[in-house]
Amino acid sequence: MNSGKTLIHEHNWPKLSRFPIPAKILVTAIILILSIAMIGALGQIIVHDIIPTFFENKYSTSREEQKMSKEDVTKEAPKGRGDLFSQLPIEKKHPPKQPFYKTEQFVWLLKWSHIHLFGMNMIFIFLGAITIFLDMSARIRTWLVILPFVGVVVDITAIWLKAYVSPVFFWLHLPGGGIFGGVFIIVSLRAFYEMWR
Repeated sequence: MNSGKTLIHEHNWPKLSRFPIPAKILVTAIILILSIAMIGALGQIIVHDIIPTFFENKYSTSREEQKMSKEDVTKEAPKGRGDLFSQLPIEKKHPPKQPFYKTEQFVWLLKWSHIHLFGMNMIFIFLGAITIFLDMSARIRTWLVILPFVGVVVDITAIWLKAYVSPVFFWLHLPGGGIFGGVFIIVSLRAFYEMWR
């Protein structure tokens, strides 16, 4: 009996292909703007993280680095290493005793995490709203709604694990980002296909 109700509900559920033109244009605009943001984020990751981590010479110094005082240089991440390894504030060798929650590293992580959690989750709230109107089974749509949030949690967790356990946890950014990036591509392409085919 319950499965019959679900089937009727699925049958009557509106699909993107039946949206009016203004609604299709809104969905298209949302996906395009989010795509530009995702491409920008990917570019930032490549230029700021991957290239410095794996391809730049450790010993090369730019003019800007030469102008920096010794104190400023010690606050920066190690030369030749991108954020994949560390962008976290480097603690002094003998920091003054203070509560854990007041340390520079903890405060930086907390600020970074909450900003990214709000920002990334807003993207996937919009994407989830689009996903529920795709012409796919309820099970697939459910997974496409849940997985990006899982990816965001894995990505944010990697930052905390890098800081307090081991830098090797930077590899968790790959499955975390891969999950939400992959779902974004799948939902976007499927939505465009259903609306404008």
